Amino acid sequence: MTGSIDPKAVALVAAATSAAATYLITKRQFEKKAIAERRKQYELDQKVRSKQNEDKKEKGLPTGTKMDDIDVGDVYLWEVERLSKYFPSEGSGVENIMAALSEAGGEDDRRAKYNKLIGDHECILANIRRKPGDGDGTSESTSTVAYIRAGPREKLHFNPKTVNAAIVTCGGLCPGLNNVVREITRALYHLYGIEGKVYGIVGGYKGFYDPKFPPLDLTPESVENIHHQGGTILSSSRGGFDIDKICKFIESKDIKQLFVIGGDGTHRGAFKIHETCMERGLHVAVAGIPKTIDNDVDHIDRSFGFISSVEAAQSAICSAKVEASCNLPNGIGIVKLMGRSSGFIAAHASLGSGDVDLCLIPEVPIVLDGPTGCLPHLWKRVKDKGYAVVVVAEGAGEELLGESTEVDASGNKKLPQIGQHMKKVITEYFHEKGEEATVKYIDPSYMIRSVPANATDSLYCMQLGQNAVHGTMAGYTGFSVGLCNNKMCLLPIPELVATSPRQMNPKGRTWERILAVTRQPNTRKFSRSSCSLGP
Repeated sequence: MTGSIDPKAVALVAAATSAAATYLITKRQFEKKAIAERRKQYELDQKVRSKQNEDKKEKGLPTGTKMDDIDVGDVYLWEVERLSKYFPSEGSGVENIMAALSEAGGEDDRRAKYNKLIGDHECILANIRRKPGDGDGTSESTSTVAYIRAGPREKLHFNPKTVNAAIVTCGGLCPGLNNVVREITRALYHLYGIEGKVYGIVGGYKGFYDPKFPPLDLTPESVENIHHQGGTILSSSRGGFDIDKICKFIESKDIKQLFVIGGDGTHRGAFKIHETCMERGLHVAVAGIPKTIDNDVDHIDRSFGFISSVEAAQSAICSAKVEASCNLPNGIGIVKLMGRSSGFIAAHASLGSGDVDLCLIPEVPIVLDGPTGCLPHLWKRVKDKGYAVVVVAEGAGEELLGESTEVDASGNKKLPQIGQHMKKVITEYFHEKGEEATVKYIDPSYMIRSVPANATDSLYCMQLGQNAVHGTMAGYTGFSVGLCNNKMCLLPIPELVATSPRQMNPKGRTWERILAVTRQPNTRKFSRSSCSLGP
């Protein structure tokens, strides 16, 4: 029996094909039309926007859209004490030009003049974020404090011919200390052409009076290559603060400018020196340069040496990964990094590595077991990929080990051994699961702070050193210098230390990024409060 083709079926197939083709053609026509309309609208919007911007430029207005629902608010300047209010100026009539260039090209050489001199009340806003609704009574105020902008001033308070200066480094080591010492010395001699001496105080505050450690004579030649070395050529120590002996040295050497490099405790000492000098009628400008490897001095964007330390920590994390991935069974590498009260180094080193499975910081309590436990998380990570890497800050885990009552010479509490404790509990957890864990513990704590500054920190140290000198030569005192919203600023020391040490915000973007990278459980809702929170 031969098959036959049903004419009706053929007709139906032809009709369906025709309908589908018609639909596709129509759809494409509509899409082309929509594309053409979008392009036309875009070109029209561009012409309108271009015309509006041209009109604004002619009127001297900024380009862009004026935001009627954004309020700038009031600005409150953090004033810095000026010696000119209490002492006659010694720099009257002295033009502020770059001394080294003036010597090279003559006093009238324009190359010696600064491109920009900072004026009074030129400032940098602390809070630069604004959103609709701010300041309407239903949300946070738009008012903000502002910092005095750092830089050379038109009028000098001190005459460079009579300036003697001293530099001291206190507390722990940090990448970039030598850079700051070098740049302060070079700025005094090269930018201002001082004719006095620069004393390098050896061994921290006790170097002002300890006969075992006489001060160094710092010159541009003696500091020429010190920035290639880690540590500090001045050496450092904790404690040793004796205000009477320090002021005796200042008087005996006729010190006009004192530069103190250290953390919040050191800065409190620096401000005490400033206050005592004012009480005793000593004509001295005291400047601080914030130094903390933990990045926990408040208000500034970051402290010098922090980026170099994060970079140095990468080799330890890389080693932990190699150890964990190559040692069977169930390899786990633990790296303990510095971070007494804040987890900035641990967090940034973990993010910079991208190989970390668990990051533990002081701001977020450690939960060992349960739904948000870090031990079940590590078990899963090891079972998923065969190994895991842990980074823990030295100050993490007080809720597990208790808070120490012992302190060092600077008054810092001694910390429990959280790294060793984590190694112990991880080993025990795997044993309870009926398996063995091969845990390798790496403690590079002091290695990451003794390296030379990298290029980024070296540039920052140069800015800090130069702007500290700009501030003291203009007669500012009792201040510290730092990067705030990517601009160099002068900050009053009492405000700087009032909320230090700062902590990383457990509800901030940085911690969110940690959770995204490590996929560890989020225990921030149980976190302790802190005096000041960073990003």
